[in-house]
Amino acid sequence: MTTRPSRSLLGPVGLVLVGILSVQVGAAIAKGLFGEISPTAMVWLRLVTSSLVLAAVARPRLSGRTRQDWLVVLGFGASLATMNWGIYQAFSRIPLGIAVTIEFIGPLTLAVLGSRHARDLVWVLLAGVGVVLLGFHPADLDPVGVACALLAGTAWAAYILLSASTGRRWAGFDGLAVASIVAAIGMTLPALLSAGSGLWDGRVLLIGALVGLLSSVIPYSCELVALRSLRPAVFGILMSLEPAAAALAAIVVLSEHLSVLQWLAIACVVAASIGATRSGATPGERPGEHAHQPGTLAP
Repeated sequence: MTTRPSRSLLGPVGLVLVGILSVQVGAAIAKGLFGEISPTAMVWLRLVTSSLVLAAVARPRLSGRTRQDWLVVLGFGASLATMNWGIYQAFSRIPLGIAVTIEFIGPLTLAVLGSRHARDLVWVLLAGVGVVLLGFHPADLDPVGVACALLAGTAWAAYILLSASTGRRWAGFDGLAVASIVAAIGMTLPALLSAGSGLWDGRVLLIGALVGLLSSVIPYSCELVALRSLRPAVFGILMSLEPAAAALAAIVVLSEHLSVLQWLAIACVVAASIGATRSGATPGERPGEHAHQPGTLAP
């Protein structure tokens, strides 16, 4: 029997919003622990948690896989690790909302390349104005933090593309579960070298597990349904709500405030998201036509 995602309680847009909020609350909680544990170690705890949960739920079938299947999922895992490591390094140096806004350049570029309608480009340009406005506060833009955010954005774009390839080769959550395991294994040595004794503190382990649930498991589950009925280009622009959610989460969890100009930059991005959402229900496009692997939300 075919599932009808449009009948979901929240609808595809609502599910994406829940995922966005969950991701950014998890990110703010993680940043609050950076005085006790390195960003690299926190990434590892997040990946280990999500790997264990996803592997238990998906129980991925590993036998009978082709060499190309494994190459795709290994690339998917590498992009996942790079995306998470880059953004955690970024917001250890610059405000959370700014880091996520800069990171958005990656999926924004995909949205430009993937758009089939001129009206979508209007919202892309508006979001781009928001990103440019951030440059008017250079004091908040640590060069290493900006570079890490750009790296995360590049990895995010690669992640979105590889998610589609993985979804075609690995059913359900199988590919995501395997990619998460690959990412966790790849981050193990750097995490252990950078963590120190604080990694094994019971409180840190519990919060790391919470971050994994909030930043990976919950949003991935929401995406599994939402991406069946949202075009990738619209979904990419909708992700521009990430900076606003990140800034709000940073205020509530970290008391990390932004300037009026920085909020204006984020407002441009939010306005672009609203416009993209309003134009998302394209006449004649069948739900599921552009479905792909879950797990494209920002870290």
